[in-house]
Amino acid sequence: MSQQKENWGSRVGLVLAMAGNAVGLGNFLRFPVQAVNNGGGAFIIPYLVSFLVMGIPLLWIEWSMGRFGGKAGNHSTPYILDTMTRNRFWKYFGVFGIWTNLAVAAYYCYIESWTMSYVFHSIMRTFDGMTQSQVAQFFTDYVTIGTSTTGIPFEAPIFYILCLLLNTWILSKGLSGGIERTAKIGMPLLLLFGLFLAIRGITLGESGATAEHPDASAWAGLNFLWNPQFDSLTNPSVWLAAAGQIFFTCSVGMGTIHCYAAYVKPKDDIALNSMAAGWMNEFVEVVLGSCVVIPIAAGYLGLDWVRENASFGMAFQTMPFLFENWGPFLATLAGVFWFGLLFFAGITSSLAMGTPWMGFMRDEFNFSREKAAWSFGMVVLVLGMPTVLFYNYGVFGEYDYWAGTVSLVVFALAESIIFSWIYGIDKGWAELKRGADMKVPEFYKPILKYVTPTFLLFVFIGSVFSPVGGDWMGALQSLFSGSGWPLDNGSLINQVMNIGLKEQIAAATDATTRTNLEDQLMFISGSRILLVVVFASICGLVYVAYRRRMKEGRV
Repeated sequence: MSQQKENWGSRVGLVLAMAGNAVGLGNFLRFPVQAVNNGGGAFIIPYLVSFLVMGIPLLWIEWSMGRFGGKAGNHSTPYILDTMTRNRFWKYFGVFGIWTNLAVAAYYCYIESWTMSYVFHSIMRTFDGMTQSQVAQFFTDYVTIGTSTTGIPFEAPIFYILCLLLNTWILSKGLSGGIERTAKIGMPLLLLFGLFLAIRGITLGESGATAEHPDASAWAGLNFLWNPQFDSLTNPSVWLAAAGQIFFTCSVGMGTIHCYAAYVKPKDDIALNSMAAGWMNEFVEVVLGSCVVIPIAAGYLGLDWVRENASFGMAFQTMPFLFENWGPFLATLAGVFWFGLLFFAGITSSLAMGTPWMGFMRDEFNFSREKAAWSFGMVVLVLGMPTVLFYNYGVFGEYDYWAGTVSLVVFALAESIIFSWIYGIDKGWAELKRGADMKVPEFYKPILKYVTPTFLLFVFIGSVFSPVGGDWMGALQSLFSGSGWPLDNGSLINQVMNIGLKEQIAAATDATTRTNLEDQLMFISGSRILLVVVFASICGLVYVAYRRRMKEGRV
């Protein structure tokens, strides 16, 4: 039996920590880009529907499973699933709930370290006088090992290690003394910084228009994002993109919510708490997230530029340049607020990623809190340094695809089946309602049992067989005409086979380009082997823990 005695210090702290877990870099970096790339307002309706039929049910499922497992002294997914199913197989499926967090933290902390660095550069006025292309090049130099932007050798690895040390130190202070305290400081500051930038973005209007960009308008950016287009309801690709964003924004399918909820007292509310955290996250993403990057970029560069260039990198390669239009003082303040906001969004999420590993090691191997925290830091350091050192070889992207995308869907589908069909929807529904401070709508019971698993299965199949260009109707016509199903290189099948990269290698006419692409293929293959080794190692630890439990008579 676990000897852990930790609990959350207060309800406010729990909700803020849970909201901090959900509110991450994706709220400000991924959501606006996904919206732009999927038709702006065309994205909003499928996004909100996905939240209602998949996001909310998964939040309830994971909170219920976590609290149920915590009552039995289990604080990580392998034995939370084991407690609910009493089947040896499912505990190994629960490995996803530890492995995903280690692998995501490995590269997520790297992005987090960029925000630390850019706060420093904003204060130092590094971007003063730079052109847009120079600001973009600054980021390229930063992630290229051997190139220094400050005279500090190996700047990127140094900031990464500092960021990881900070995460580990906070984790070593425990739930109430570390994670909860950080959330109580970080979340209000995040909202304050976000409101300042959102107000500035909205009030920018057409004042940023120039001879080069005469059509620049922040209002055009907002209108593009918020003007609903009902034809999106028939586009499967938009639905897949919207559902995928829900995974990122709610932090479901990872195991972090299970672990946080495992420390909730048996009769404490989980229904209302999960809604409070979930809707706070939606406010930050849909309201604040859509009022910063796109309006400000459209306000200076125009909507057409945003449509053509919207990407994750805008946050680092474009925003510092745009802030410089506000004068030295406001540019510095905006840089500190923007990258400070991203830092708090990042660290409140990365701290949650450490708790499943810590809970497992403390439950099964009697690690102290400090030893569990520092062991997490060491594992993430070893696993994460390849994403830092070989960023330009695609290692970062591989981690993100397999751990931050595919794994989330697979694990979420499994837990929805376990909760509704193996543990049983009646027992699961009773667990959700136990101690609830709100009336849980009865119509959600069939949604949990039928709609959510079906929706998740649709998302999984869609990612496996994604057609070229997201043209599902064209792919069906091709299939029925006997020409086969044209798979997109972003589909899971083609990703496994590295079809896109192999096509680039075959098409390369320059020897240097071909060599670089072949090196990239080698590093990608190596990163996959490393991820598989880590997964297998955690499976081994779960097996050792199972043998220990047998010996102690706990199974």
